Amino acid sequence: MKIRYGTRGSKLALHQTRFAIELLKKASENLECEEVIIKTLGDKVTGLPLFKVGGQGLFIKEIETALLENRIDIAVHSLKDVPSKLAEGLTLVAVGGTEDPRDCFISTKYKTFEEMPNKAIIGTSSLRRRSQLKLLKQNTIFSDFRGNLDTRLKKLEEGEVDAIILAAAGLKRFGWQDKITHYFGIDDLTPAAGQGLLAIECREEDVEKIRPFLTEFADENAMLRCRAERTFLEILQGGCQTPMAIYAEVNENDLIVHSFIGMPEGEKSIRNLHVGNRNKPEELGREAAEAILEMGGGEYLELGIKN
Repeated sequence: MKIRYGTRGSKLALHQTRFAIELLKKASENLECEEVIIKTLGDKVTGLPLFKVGGQGLFIKEIETALLENRIDIAVHSLKDVPSKLAEGLTLVAVGGTEDPRDCFISTKYKTFEEMPNKAIIGTSSLRRRSQLKLLKQNTIFSDFRGNLDTRLKKLEEGEVDAIILAAAGLKRFGWQDKITHYFGIDDLTPAAGQGLLAIECREEDVEKIRPFLTEFADENAMLRCRAERTFLEILQGGCQTPMAIYAEVNENDLIVHSFIGMPEGEKSIRNLHVGNRNKPEELGREAAEAILEMGGGEYLELGIKN
């Protein structure tokens, strides 16, 4: 059987996609694969931070169009790039590739974020990261920072900023964990939904055809986390304008849901911890979202919509 898989062309996207495809091939010696590189809006518009480009799905819309037009059969995404609502007729058939969900601090000058002096410059365009870092150190200055891992690390080495904040997962997948200076705790800098996970998307009509190839890739715990976190996002409908974070920690019996919502400059924020039965991920995601709303989170969502 032949499968055409779509991927973005960045080094990290290709690395992650090919890792997933090798696991599919491992499940079946008869699988033939063809790679189709697709340039997304998020790849084309590089001069602005993502929250100014607008909306969710900046890194997958064109790939979903290719799926719907039958130009590819599956797509491999970083789950954190996938909006809570998929294009009609498509589904996430499997989640796996589990890697470290934490954000990390990288600097050639300082060992930890706490060690940085006031008004030091951090490279990140993520409102989620900015909001939470402001809570840790109010006088931090941010520089809009986009580009692939090589580009960001080079800008750091050239002294354009004092430090950068990245998802640990991408660095570890490249084997670059030695570049990491410090890891943030989950409750200091709560990750984006799906951070550290990969997802395979396909047409709903092809699920049964694709499923036999997923045995080496699909991860039950990763899917539990996915279901809880994406339910949380779907209920709150938070976009790029609202700093929001959610991480569902999976253990033997429970899901421990860490959630956050705040204002871009850290003026106000809400954190919550919700624990429940791991076999009810959607229910826990919904309860966590409702708890945030009961604590006043709707105010933050309204501000995000206005901006």
